[in-house]
Amino acid sequence: MEISINSLRESDAEELFQFEKNNRLFFEQMVPSRGEDYYMFEKFQLKHRELLEEQEEEKSRFYLIRDYSGNIVGRINLVDIDKTNDIAEVGYRVGKECGGKGIGAKALKLLLETEVSVKKIKAKTTTNNIASQRVLEKNGFKQVYLSDDEFEMNGQKLQFIDYLLEL
Repeated sequence: MEISINSLRESDAEELFQFEKNNRLFFEQMVPSRGEDYYMFEKFQLKHRELLEEQEEEKSRFYLIRDYSGNIVGRINLVDIDKTNDIAEVGYRVGKECGGKGIGAKALKLLLETEVSVKKIKAKTTTNNIASQRVLEKNGFKQVYLSDDEFEMNGQKLQFIDYLLEL
């Protein structure tokens, strides 16, 4: 599937809200919930504006992953940009209907081609999120740390795995 990544804009709020609502249960299988407030449109709009301000201040870069028809199929973000230490953290999510099609790996590759503002990029995933681990490793990220701390999510005991890419 052909995709593009596009910078988050104010006008994306309604479509992005629907994407998040439609994929909530799927996402919450792999990552902690964003809470009930996130799924009320008025609260979502406030959070959306906060992200745009953060992007304007160059603290983060938020992108929507879109298919060839222009539909949102995922998100990919570069956050906690630290220009002094040339490091940031990447995060991404792909909707349920588009999982297993290589979209996450393609989006990360596009992000790495687009974002040259840092020399190191960190990532974090859970031990049960094999798909995310593959996306990172396919794009050159190396596992650097497995947390000793366990936590429970959806009845599973999990740990975090930290990754790093040095450009």
